This record gives sequence, C-alpha cells and structure tokens, in this order.
Amino acid sequence: MARQFFVGGNFKMNGSVETIKKIISYLNEAKLDPKTEVVIAPPSLYLLLTREHLNSGIEVAAQNVFDKPNGAFTGEISVDQLRDSNITWTLLGHSERRVILQEDNTFVASKTKAAIDGGINVIFCCGESLEQRESNQTIEVVTAQLQAVKEKISDWSKIVVAYEPIWAIGTGKVASTEQAQEVHAALRAWLKKEVSDKAAEETRIIYGGSVSEKNCKELSKQPDIDGFLVGGASLKPAFVDIINSHL
Repeated sequence: MARQFFVGGNFKMNGSVETIKKIISYLNEAKLDPKTEVVIAPPSLYLLLTREHLNSGIEVAAQNVFDKPNGAFTGEISVDQLRDSNITWTLLGHSERRVILQEDNTFVASKTKAAIDGGINVIFCCGESLEQRESNQTIEVVTAQLQAVKEKISDWSKIVVAYEPIWAIGTGKVASTEQAQEVHAALRAWLKKEVSDKAAEETRIIYGGSVSEKNCKELSKQPDIDGFLVGGASLKPAFVDIINSHL
C-alpha cells in the first residue's frame, strides 16, 4: 500500500491573531491535493483558535508536549489537554529544542511515548549538525535518535519521521536531492532491520530544511521522501504549492 503524502507546517514562534487567521483563511479557500495529509503547528497560544476556524480536513499539531500527566509543571502542556482540545498531533525532537533547550534523545523519546500512549500522533524530528555531517556521522546520529524511541515504544503507526538536517533549517541551504534520499533510505533500512518490515514499508519519512515551492517538486519524486515539514514557507501562500507538490 502506498504511503500517503504528508505535509506539515511548523509556524515556530511566529504569528498573531490577525496573521494566523489570514493563514487559516487561505488554507480553507485553497484547492489542496485531497491525497495529501496536511497538519499545521501554530504556537500553543493559537491552537484553539486554529482548530476552531480551520477546515476539518486539515489537522492541527502542538509544537511540543510534556511527558508527565497534568500537575505541577508550570508552562507545560499535557497530552490530555491536547486531546481535550481536539489537537491530534504534536511535533517532538525539533532541533531548535534539542539544541537551545538541551532536550536529549531520552527525554524526546519519553515525550514521544507519552504522546502515543495518550492517543496523539507524533511528527518526530531527527537530524545532524554541520559538524556531524562533515564528520560522516549523519546516519549514526539520526539512527541513535530513533533508537531511543524504539526502546520505549513498539507501535510506529502513529509516528511520522521528519529528517531535518540542522545545517539546513532556516539557513536557505537545502540538502541536495541525493543527500536527502540517501538519509531517508538509511532511516527506512534502519526501521526494517530494527523494528519490522511493516514499519519500514508504512512509516512516512518526510524532509524538512528550507523547503520551498522551488525545490519541493524534485524532492517529492524521491522514493523514500514521503512529504515535507515546512518552516518559514508555511507562513506564506507558497505553502499551498508545497502541499500540492505531489500532484
């Protein structure tokens, strides 16, 4: 069975009530490829606003979730609270949180388990730094990030893996088509060896890292690239072109 193409939009810490409503409006009015699954991740302050006004065919993701139940965890959002608000996805492991907030593989894996156990789908981000890329450590780094998840979960059906080379996020630099496909193929091979044939065949592996309407078509043609996680371009009308890149 062919894997459904997937496009996520990570707004990061951008937007206002006015601009989020504008984005929702053009997405609601756009002709989107019905075969592509679309999920957008606004800042947490705007999750309810987005879910209330966005067409039901587009899902909404949090940009993070905590790994503990409701309680004395100031500033955090629980899995139960996301589900109660009809938020069906969360991003986890984004490099900005790994690097800036020092979230390690074990903590990200713990949050992934909490989300999945609580019925929330996960866009799990993995990627290497420029130094690691230049030291030929890319595959070692990204599979270690996945290995931490494997140690905590067995069901991969609620996970979309997003390969995001850190050196290509927000820099305008993009992994070449060959570089991206090589890592995606390696991630799929890891799933086959370490998890199951089923996980390798069915888990969607998407690319993130300065994806734009200019490079998405070529990337989407690669056999192991099942979609995109889009940053800055998700705030612009060009996001529609990326969603429709697989037509």
